Amino acid sequence: MATLGLVVTEFNASVTEEMATAAKEAAVERDATITETLRVPGVYDAPLAADRLARREEVDAVAVVGAVVTGDTDHDQVIADAAAHSLTEISLDRDVPVTLGVSGPGQSGAEARERVDKGAEAVNAAVDMVETLA
Repeated sequence: MATLGLVVTEFNASVTEEMATAAKEAAVERDATITETLRVPGVYDAPLAADRLARREEVDAVAVVGAVVTGDTDHDQVIADAAAHSLTEISLDRDVPVTLGVSGPGQSGAEARERVDKGAEAVNAAVDMVETLA
C-alpha cells in the first residue's frame, strides 16, 4: 500500500477543494493512504510543501493539486512553469515521485471547474509511480 503526502493550494479554493476531495477518493479506490495534507496559499508555494513531505520516511510519493487561471497578463504561465519545474526537481533530488495535479495555465475559472478530476489523476499517477519503482 502506498503512503502519500498531499499538497492542496488555497488560491481558487472553490476548485481546489473539489480537487482535494477527488484526490482523497482516488486514494481510497487505490488502497493508498494519505498520511498528511498540507495547504499552501497558491501553486507557486507548493514546491516547498512538496519537498517537506518528500523528505519524510513514511511518504512514498507526493501529489500536488491546484488550479492556475488566466488573468490579464501572462502571470499564469510564469507561475505554472515555475511550479512544474520545481516539482520535477524535487522528485529527482529526493528520489520520490511528485505528481502534478495542477490544471492550467491558459484556462478560465469555468474551465478549471471542469478539470477537478486532476486531483484524482495526481493520486493515480503517484500510486502508479510507487508501484513502478518498487
